[in-house]
Amino acid sequence: MPNPTLDAIDLKIIAALQKNAKATTNDLAEAVGLSPSPCARRVRLLESAGVIKGYTVVLDQKKLGLPISAFASIKLERQREDDLDRFSQAVLRWPEVVDCYLMTGQRDYLMRIVVRDLEAYERFIKDKLTRLDNIASIESSFALGQVKRSEVLPV
Repeated sequence: MPNPTLDAIDLKIIAALQKNAKATTNDLAEAVGLSPSPCARRVRLLESAGVIKGYTVVLDQKKLGLPISAFASIKLERQREDDLDRFSQAVLRWPEVVDCYLMTGQRDYLMRIVVRDLEAYERFIKDKLTRLDNIASIESSFALGQVKRSEVLPV
């Protein structure tokens, strides 16, 4: 189902799961005003439709020894489809890249790279990013602090 029609109960389920993905079926059903069986069926339908893509845990990157978030703006020499695909395939192999967007405007890609220190970022740039063909330029910026980060969508 590419674009499922979501009703008010579906949206309540999504909002409740965004607050607590570990909620039991009974807790979720109570929160949205359903009995457990229909609630579980709706969750399965949302999962099979791809509305719910998966469940994850949010980690504290600093406590894991990864305090640096660098943002790299990438400009390619050419923007042909095969060039874009090649770049995307490379990015998918790099665990340091936690977010990557194909952009409009002056730059082709914007990436967030998470590393333990500036030396690790330098190695990432030298050993991975600059070794790709078709890179015209790389501009890096470093986050000084995080004001907001959220996976919660405004449904």
